[in-house]
Amino acid sequence: MASPSSLIEDPSSPSLQNGAAAERRLREAEERLKDAIEELQLHYARRGGGGRGSVEGEQPECDHANESCVAHAIGNLCQTFLLSYGVRVGIGILLRAFKLARRRSYSSIIDLKQLVSEKDLIVREEACRIGFLFGGFTGSYHALRCFLRKFRRKETPLNAILAGSVAGLSILALDDSSRRRTLALYLAARLAQCTYNSAKSKNKFHLWGSHWKHGDSLLFSLVSAQVMYAFVMRPESLPKAYQDFIQKTGPVTESVYKAVRDTCRGSPVDVISLSAYLSNIKGSNNLNLTEYPSIIPCSIIHPNSDSCIAHNAAAASLTFRKTFPLYFSLTFVPFVVLRLQKFLKAPMQTSWIAVLGAVRSTSFLSAFVALFQAVICLHRKVATKDHKLVYWIAGAFAGLSVLLEKKGRRSELALYVLPRAGDSLWYIIVNRHLLPNVKNAEVALFCMCMGGIMYFLEHEPETMAPLLRGLIRRFLASRITNPSPPSKRSASYSYLQTLGSIDNSKLKEVVENEATMSAKYNLESIPGL
Repeated sequence: MASPSSLIEDPSSPSLQNGAAAERRLREAEERLKDAIEELQLHYARRGGGGRGSVEGEQPECDHANESCVAHAIGNLCQTFLLSYGVRVGIGILLRAFKLARRRSYSSIIDLKQLVSEKDLIVREEACRIGFLFGGFTGSYHALRCFLRKFRRKETPLNAILAGSVAGLSILALDDSSRRRTLALYLAARLAQCTYNSAKSKNKFHLWGSHWKHGDSLLFSLVSAQVMYAFVMRPESLPKAYQDFIQKTGPVTESVYKAVRDTCRGSPVDVISLSAYLSNIKGSNNLNLTEYPSIIPCSIIHPNSDSCIAHNAAAASLTFRKTFPLYFSLTFVPFVVLRLQKFLKAPMQTSWIAVLGAVRSTSFLSAFVALFQAVICLHRKVATKDHKLVYWIAGAFAGLSVLLEKKGRRSELALYVLPRAGDSLWYIIVNRHLLPNVKNAEVALFCMCMGGIMYFLEHEPETMAPLLRGLIRRFLASRITNPSPPSKRSASYSYLQTLGSIDNSKLKEVVENEATMSAKYNLESIPGL
């Protein structure tokens, strides 16, 4: 028997000629298959059946084969309602426990009457509204998806957009219009992020500066500047709960901020109120301040400390102690609820991660307060007249404290504060009659944004931030898995759909590689080789 090397060296060998002919026929067959597949793709695109998992004339199947559409929608509603309700109540209980611990009433922590009594733990109505918001959206979304599949007899991106938009009416479960507006603006920012990422991945649009290493920190500084300016000069433009949080976190009282606001506007200052405030702090009401001062001095902003540096350090320390329980509860409770199995496997490690995250976030907020106060004090050292722009600049500098946070959280924080800044700016513009005040505009905005968000979740999930994608799939669409429903298609249709996801520039390379490997296999199977 001849050796393989002698056959390869002799071109006239019959076995080698037969192998070359077999390889040539295989290549021709692969080329004809490629042309047929491309023709089928063009025909499928012209036919308008671009929906995933749908064929013209054939109704797409739902992705819940073991239960009816009604049972599937109700199951999603109940599951998401209980999950969101439980998270809100869990956060409330943990905050109540920290409050009792600060009072050094450790025995009352294990007393359920003091820990979870309705008198002290008032979360029932809010938790129910949040549950109806998330659960109502999830249930109605799945019900609408099933209806659109049956009514339109095809599965297209329009189904997700319509279902998400109509299901967005669940935001009416929140009775506070300011909270609805804040949530709608937050989703608008997220939708803009997804749209930009989608356009950038398709080389359709690229924003200048988006490649900057600290672009997220810059965005956070800008939105923080607007929020802090609004807090000092236009506090009514911020949600009441958000305004109270900033006030309790900072070391300056409301009466002093009001005096600063009146000074910048040229209005008379309430000297009597400031005198009473100084009397409570220092025990003396000697106030060398006219009714129309040019600037409120540091001796009134922080009367309990003559040193600005000592005041800012004390403010940072006090902020850390006050906000650590809040950040720990916001880190620990959702982590346990959303990753219960991981917590049960390693409870100590999970708790330690939550503590580290809370310490880092609390340090960031403490530094934010200290920087904001430091800029205000510095301005009073070099200037004799106050101006409202100072507080915008102070907020921008304070926003640089976000650099203490992890890189992955900086953009999340920026997009969290962005709706507050947008809400404040919206209020100021409407209040100055530059834009009309449209009733329930936030509901329409929320519905539009949810339609877009659900489209990106199902058809372009890579454009969404991992945190947002995970939260929506866990809360709002907990039982969404693959948007393509399992169907009994032929093997050729599945192969066509698979090739449809391959980039056209790589299609030829894939087919040629497959042809080469097949030819090699046939050559090696020829007798005598």
